[in-house]
Amino acid sequence: MKSCIFSLLVLPVAAVAADTNDALTTLVPAYGELPPTFWEQHQTAIIIASFALLAFVFLLVKTMLRPESPRILPPETVARQVFTKLQGESENGIMLSTVSQTLRRYVTESFNLPEPELTTAEFCAAIEASPQIGADLAGNISGFLRECDVRKFSPANPAVPLNAVRRALELLDLAEKRRAETSAAK
Repeated sequence: MKSCIFSLLVLPVAAVAADTNDALTTLVPAYGELPPTFWEQHQTAIIIASFALLAFVFLLVKTMLRPESPRILPPETVARQVFTKLQGESENGIMLSTVSQTLRRYVTESFNLPEPELTTAEFCAAIEASPQIGADLAGNISGFLRECDVRKFSPANPAVPLNAVRRALELLDLAEKRRAETSAAK
């Protein structure tokens, strides 16, 4: 009985082993040699293209995140904008100070005067000495700035308003005419 069970167990294994041994000599590969993969064929080009794409994205992001350069407006435009905002306001010390500082900044930038902070007397002396401005315009600007100083620092409010914005705009127009005359003469 033992041999019968043993023969039943061993016989199928022997039959299978005999069949496979003969089949090994006749087997052929199911597929031919595998061709190289896409990565193996184009590895160098992919690496170079990846670095180029990263560089492009970096430059694109850098230019998009760069702050815009400020627009530099001509001094006449800046002064006119400030004077337009100040029209209709009451003439107090702050408004007169803003008008006189704006006019001084305009004259300094337009006629290439020295940049340091000057007192009104020093500024008036500088514009009177400037041949570009001319004596007439320098006298008008100096008189206006001195009158602004008197009204800024006086304890009592004068009865007659100075009309500082209107007068500053008139001086601005005169200065622009003078600039046009001096540039045409050159």
